[in-house]
Order: sequence, then structure tokens, then C-alpha cells
Amino acid sequence: MTTNRKTGIPPRRYPMLVLIALTAIGVDLLTKEWVLATFHEGERLDVIGSVVQFTLVYNTGAAFSMGTDHTWVFSTIATVVVIAIACYGLRVRSAWWAVALGLMMGGAAGNLLDRIFREPEPFHGAVVDFVKVMSFPVFNVADSCVVVGAILVVALTFKGLDPDGTWASDKTEAAVATTDDTEGDTAPGDDTTEGKGQ
Repeated sequence: MTTNRKTGIPPRRYPMLVLIALTAIGVDLLTKEWVLATFHEGERLDVIGSVVQFTLVYNTGAAFSMGTDHTWVFSTIATVVVIAIACYGLRVRSAWWAVALGLMMGGAAGNLLDRIFREPEPFHGAVVDFVKVMSFPVFNVADSCVVVGAILVVALTFKGLDPDGTWASDKTEAAVATTDDTEGDTAPGDDTTEGKGQ
């Protein structure tokens, strides 16, 4: 991993995060436009038998067609998520965290664009979903990016890799070492405090 030669601190990964987010948005948009140009609503195409199918569905709810009566709520949440990641991403120095947050940001933004610009009205637009896996709710590329990004965040957190590129175990060892050094500065039997009281 490349680090700052003077401080040993990994470089900021914001450009990488933004590039991944833009790529996710681009792929999501292209696949949705392809589906809109290829399928009529409800039409299905078997990709892997009946296990994986492509079918055009307009979703006014959250990811995986949940909460269809609260479109504006999910539009607001998606806006907050995108802004929050855009701001927090400035602190990211881990490439893995850049990938995770970039996918989440791109996925949230991809569906948000649908809600803003598609019919019937701004912030109430229907998201284009088209991937159906068995009896699982129909989803799209943006949904997949959000889920994969969230899974990565959980995995990185449990593994102990922090967004700043450091490991939680290293911080613990450093804290222990600092404590030991501090205790070592006061030799056993040091009567400094006792002397002050006399």
C-alpha cells in the first residue's frame, strides 16, 4: 500500500471512492436504459431457466420493491446517504473502504436519479428494476451495489480495518505500549510524591 513517505500515513482514497461511485451509477443507468428499450412491463426473459430472469418492473418503494407507498421517504433517505458518504469519504484512506463506500454511494445515487427524474413526478419517480432471482424481489444493479457495499463495511469492521487505513489491533498494541512506557517512567520505590509531602 502506498503511504506518505514523511508520515507513513496512507493517501486519501476519495478519488477512488468517487470513481467507483460514478462507475456504479453509469452501469446502473445503462442497464436500466437497455431494459426499458428491450422489454415491456411484466415481460420476462429466462437467463438461467426460471432461476434467473430479466423482467421490467417499476418500483416506487425502497430496494427490492419494499415500502411502495412511501416513495418520498426513501428519496429523502437516499439523498442523506449520498451526502453523508460524500462528506465522510474525505477521511477514507483505505482502498477497501473506498470500494465499499463507493458502491453504496453509487447504488444510492443510481436509484435516487430514478426517483428524481422518472415519472410520475420529481422525488416520486419509479425505480426501474429488472433482475429476478427465483422468488426473491426484483432488483437492479444499484440495489446490488448497496448490498455488496454494506456487506463489505460489515466485513471490514469485523476484520478490524478502519477507514483511515489503520488496523484496530495496531491501535490497541500502541495504546498498551504507551501505557507500559508511562508506567516504566516511574521506577518502583520512587519517593518523589512522598518527598513533596514532607
